[in-house]
Amino acid sequence: MRHFLSSLLCCCCAFLWTLPAQAGNQKEEAMADAVRLALSKAVSDPRPPKPSFTDINDRIVYLYWLGDMSARLKRRIPDHQSRIELLEAVWYEAKRAGLEPALVLGLIQVESAFRKYATSVVGARGYMQVMPFWSRVIGDRDAQKLFQMQANLRYGCAILRMYIDMEAGNLYLALGRYNGSRGHPEYPNAVLANWKNWEYKK
Repeated sequence: MRHFLSSLLCCCCAFLWTLPAQAGNQKEEAMADAVRLALSKAVSDPRPPKPSFTDINDRIVYLYWLGDMSARLKRRIPDHQSRIELLEAVWYEAKRAGLEPALVLGLIQVESAFRKYATSVVGARGYMQVMPFWSRVIGDRDAQKLFQMQANLRYGCAILRMYIDMEAGNLYLALGRYNGSRGHPEYPNAVLANWKNWEYKK
């Protein structure tokens, strides 16, 4: 009986892992040329997402953060190297866009459940469920890059930052816009709740 239950649980987990992501449908919106250019520059920077610090205390805090987040993420991403690479990129891209890494992790949990190749029913791709049209609007038209970790995080963070600015800092409305569900509470509430799961207490 125990063997049967264990097998059933594994099958259920495998099934859930292959389910499409439940992302909303980001809308292609009119934007000023300056905004489009800024986003294009933000996603085209080829530098690897390796955090660097001038203050040793900041580096120590980061390393403690990395260890704590790695332990929390281990159940979802068992491979140590993959987990560290993702967390390094999340920190780098979040800070680069002026976002909290915990917010980005909370959004990833809701959008893709940390599945690199997640695809939603409307075609959004990767960790942060970026719609393919963004590769045409601000990228190099290669939508396959949205399955690459750094590219996906860079697009996602840049787009979320743009929405926050569009909404004059209102994160609730910005999250709704990111998900294509502006004005509806379910998605922003889910991301904000999961944000709490990834906050780091020094």
